[in-house]
Amino acid sequence: MDIWFTSDHHWGHSNILTFAGDDGQLIRPGFSSVDEMDEHMIARWNEYIKDGDRVYHLGDVAMGPTVLARIMPRLNGSKRLVLGNHDVDPALLHRYFKKARLWRMFTDEGFVCTHIPLRLEQFRHKLVLNVHGHMHQNIVPDPHYFNVCVECHDYRPVHMDEVLVRVGLARASLEELASEELVSYDNPQSPCRV
Repeated sequence: MDIWFTSDHHWGHSNILTFAGDDGQLIRPGFSSVDEMDEHMIARWNEYIKDGDRVYHLGDVAMGPTVLARIMPRLNGSKRLVLGNHDVDPALLHRYFKKARLWRMFTDEGFVCTHIPLRLEQFRHKLVLNVHGHMHQNIVPDPHYFNVCVECHDYRPVHMDEVLVRVGLARASLEELASEELVSYDNPQSPCRV
């Protein structure tokens, strides 16, 4: 069984095809219709995720119950959901996801999954990385955050191994800071707290 992470498909959301970033570029270029976008994302999902795999979807799944009913049965894997700001009907979502939560902690591995990036200082003694969605094509310029939105990964899911590499980079960043004695994460006055 492999473990995967993804976010912000917004299946059935035709207006997302008109959304542009700060640079004026479309965040989802190249699709002539919402159906084309949806089919492309289904194909990318199933290209990587197999039936025995576990998938953590970090929110903003689809726009409405008919879209969910049309798409979710076509997706491989055992699906879990971290609720996003557009996932407004948890009872409906429970039909398609084995579990639905506000966050998912992987304490032993050193990371937490959320929809919206959160401040890690409250978890710093256990966690070094926030795997998140919500920001679409935007990246938090900090090694302690990893955006798994579909726009950042060519519409493919992110494998656990990729997340663990990012955990290692986040830990190395903390060790470098500690070795330079620039910051103490036990010091609430530290200017480098996230």
